[in-house]
Amino acid sequence: MRISDILRSKGSGVVTIRPEDSVRTLVAQLHEHNLGALVVSADGSTVAGIVSERDVARGLHADPGLLEAPVSQIMTSSVHTRVPEDSIADLMVLMTERRIRHVPVVTNSGALVGIVSIGDVVKSRIGQLEFEREQLEGYISGAG
Repeated sequence: MRISDILRSKGSGVVTIRPEDSVRTLVAQLHEHNLGALVVSADGSTVAGIVSERDVARGLHADPGLLEAPVSQIMTSSVHTRVPEDSIADLMVLMTERRIRHVPVVTNSGALVGIVSIGDVVKSRIGQLEFEREQLEGYISGAG
């Protein structure tokens, strides 16, 4: 399976936030869209960074006045991205080894086309296992 398969089933809409937007705006967007992370992008199509609930929690611990600071102050700017043609197996290795939960998906030219979370990967894998189980049950009951 490929990342494009996940994007096809979940959709490719990505909520982004500008680097200059406040952390308060970020928190509101995370809440409004029920998300764990947002892609940071100045233009909505290029990836400048990624920022998660964890970044907010750690930032608030260090600086209780952080809510008025720009998102760029707490975002991760070294972002691991993948292209739609990459395998889900490779994506799982990246997420496990790097301990990351959200990976932006970009074209070869760097244009943002989606984001995949660990939850999306788990849901896809469960669906794949259920399909295989049904196929095996059909084979067994048909062979007997």
